[in-house]
Amino acid sequence: MANENERKLTLGKGKLELSKRVETDQVKQSFSHGRTKVVQVERRKKRHIAPGTEGQRPEGADAPAADAPQVERAASPGGVRLQPKSSRIDPPRRDTRGVTPPSGNLASEERQRRLAALQGAIIDQKRREEEEARRAAEEAARRKAEEEERRLREAEEAKRRAEEEAQAAAAEAARPAEPEAPAAAAEPEQAPEAPAARPAQPGRPAAATPATARPAVPGARPAGRGDDEDEDRPRRPGGGGGGGAAAPKGPAPRKVAAPSKAADGKRRGKLTIAAALDDDERGPRGRSVAAMRRAAQKERRKQQGFNQPSEKQVREVIVPETITVQELANRMAERAPNVIKTLMKMGVMATINQPIDADTAELVVAEFGHSAKRVSEADVLDGLGGADDRPDEMVSRPPVVTVMGHVDHGKTSLLDALRETDVVSSEAGGITQHIGAYQVTMHSGDKITFIDTPGHEAFTAMRSRGAKVTDIVVLVVAADDGIMPQTIEAIRHARAAEVPVVVAINKMDKPGANPDRIRQELLNHELVVEEMGGDVLSIEVSAKKRLNLEKLEEAILLQSEILDLKANPNRMAEGTVVEAKMEKGRGSVATVLIRRGTLRVGDIFVAGTEWGRVRAMIDDHGNRVEEAGPAFPVEVLGFQGTPQAGDDFSVVEDEAKARDVASYRQRKEREALAVKSARGSMEQMFAKIKAGEAKELPVVIKADVQGSVEAIVGTLEKLSTEEVKVRVLHSAVGGINESDITLAKASEALVIGFNVRANPQARELSRRDGVEIRYYSIIYDVAEDIRRALTGLLEPTFREKFIGYAQIRQVYNITKVGKVAGCMVTEGIIKRGCKVRLLRDDVVIHEGELGQLKRFKDDVREVREGFECGMSFANYDDIKEGDLIECFEMEEVAAEL
Repeated sequence: MANENERKLTLGKGKLELSKRVETDQVKQSFSHGRTKVVQVERRKKRHIAPGTEGQRPEGADAPAADAPQVERAASPGGVRLQPKSSRIDPPRRDTRGVTPPSGNLASEERQRRLAALQGAIIDQKRREEEEARRAAEEAARRKAEEEERRLREAEEAKRRAEEEAQAAAAEAARPAEPEAPAAAAEPEQAPEAPAARPAQPGRPAAATPATARPAVPGARPAGRGDDEDEDRPRRPGGGGGGGAAAPKGPAPRKVAAPSKAADGKRRGKLTIAAALDDDERGPRGRSVAAMRRAAQKERRKQQGFNQPSEKQVREVIVPETITVQELANRMAERAPNVIKTLMKMGVMATINQPIDADTAELVVAEFGHSAKRVSEADVLDGLGGADDRPDEMVSRPPVVTVMGHVDHGKTSLLDALRETDVVSSEAGGITQHIGAYQVTMHSGDKITFIDTPGHEAFTAMRSRGAKVTDIVVLVVAADDGIMPQTIEAIRHARAAEVPVVVAINKMDKPGANPDRIRQELLNHELVVEEMGGDVLSIEVSAKKRLNLEKLEEAILLQSEILDLKANPNRMAEGTVVEAKMEKGRGSVATVLIRRGTLRVGDIFVAGTEWGRVRAMIDDHGNRVEEAGPAFPVEVLGFQGTPQAGDDFSVVEDEAKARDVASYRQRKEREALAVKSARGSMEQMFAKIKAGEAKELPVVIKADVQGSVEAIVGTLEKLSTEEVKVRVLHSAVGGINESDITLAKASEALVIGFNVRANPQARELSRRDGVEIRYYSIIYDVAEDIRRALTGLLEPTFREKFIGYAQIRQVYNITKVGKVAGCMVTEGIIKRGCKVRLLRDDVVIHEGELGQLKRFKDDVREVREGFECGMSFANYDDIKEGDLIECFEMEEVAAEL
């Protein structure tokens, strides 16, 4: 009945609500990556329940108040503690095995039973935790004992091995020697004792020794531990108590603590260098086996004298033309700062990356006691030509014959007759403009290599190259024409090359042929033929009628036998680039005449500033060949760039050698061009200052072969004068491309294409930019057009032309006009606007322009001889009767080169 009344009273109170205002606080939450968050939480008061009164309630409180904060119960060593449960952050909860706090809606007896069950569960949980802690302490003590026993065994083993090594070292040295082993290495050999008790510290009880340690009791704290902080701190080996575990059987090892450390392994007192070194070598763990082995080896080396200072090693230092300080130090095996100090003593302030000259480097090397060996960049060319051939390695080779002479004397026609070809029909303009190399096999089986040279005056360089590589010169002279300028030039080339000459008097089939006159003219140039008692062979031939061609071949072979031409074919090939060109789809192609050795496909070669690998070889008939011997001309494919005609051709061992030689030659060529351009610029500047600004015609030259480029450049340079000149911006072989048009556009130059054409892109660009491209196939036309262009740049000249005389008969003074002369035209004609001179007693006293010319009152254009007129001078009035007026006009005359 009482319970029903309490329930009714409770239910009849109306709406439940908080009697007090809720107090809030702010809690800062921290997350990963430094993120934080501030949240609002309710602050509620804790409800403390005394031990033993968990199931009791205050009087008059049958059920918990509605506004009381909801709590959860947590187990602790001291009993039950109630913690407020926040609405936002839940603290960690212990496992109560499904037991929940009693609800306010249950009966009193049910709440008492549930509270009792909760208290029993908490007590059981506490006992389980204490049991687990006791077992963990026992396991830790057992592991610690095993670790101590293992460390003791290792120390004894290390001591035994160290003693054996020391005995071996003493036996080798044949005298007693004490190894430098620190005292810490002998620690394991001390009598094992129980661990020393840890000294007591303020606020911390002293650790008990194993003899006085109490056995572990369930539920009690393990012996030898301090407060909770000391309980959670890990123990170092050899320090602190044993955690309540039983000591291992047998005598416990006694550890001697280091002077600078306490028994628990922590450092006590001030740290010094001696203490740090003592800690490293004589710490609780002692020295390692490897450290003691190193000490024994050090002692052994010291006894054998290995550590004695060695003598300074003298090196041979290679010193190039320029070398950096760092590289010089590396080659001497010296420190770079020492080298810099030496340079400073010598008065040279240089950084580590600054280059120094060879003389300074040699002085530095001598200062350090080394020997210097001077080398030059040109040393890369050493061994390029190879050694001289022995006489027993030489074999006979075909002769190389260069056909030279004046233009249109029949050189190419004579070669066509010998080779049974028709090369002359393909020549533009009927003249040879390229140098050709052919090998002809005679009916007897003998071979002769012919080199055909152009006869035009512009191709002097080609004739010179032909004379340098030849063995015999065949001088072709037309019987109906005689000795001409290029014939004389060919004689000079042959004399400079010191080669024999065979004279071929051609065109003997013509009616006006006179071979005796040719022989007579040759005497003026120190060529005495056999018919006149000399040693020069002369053959009368006709290329058109094929007359006496066999005699010419016999004369060449006879001269070859006299020379006894031989070469060594069993070596790396060497030769000369006769001609070079650029072909579409084949790249750079060069005609090479082999001097000695044998050239094979795949050989690596160097030609002037270019290098490459032989990809293919083609003979004069267009057939592919695998190798070319001495005196054999072939077209070689595989150049990295187009070489210059006349460059030496050499086969090298490897690609690295070829690259080094080519780069060295390119660098030297650039330096020479830079010096030449700088000197030319200064000379041009002073010349312009002295003689006024000279007009230039800039041109870009592209040709089919290198020889044509040389000939055109030489021809155009000969056309230059002091007033006008040709400036070649760029010259190369190959077709006209976009870069050539761009260069011509920037310099307002003329583009000349000789036997080449522009590609579609270049043509479009030239039309858009207004760049003129002129195509030629005959060198005559190039020279004539450039001459006319240079003539147009010349300033025209003016010439004085006399037209008449007039004599002053009377002088009139007219107001606002001045003095007017009444004249009679005595000779010629007087024109309005002409130039006049006033002569008085045959002395010129004035020269100027005619102001007015009138007859009666009318202005007239001219007055002829015998008529009177009135004349006045511009800005001049000093005229008298009897003076003579001379009239003339200036006539413009075009300038010529």
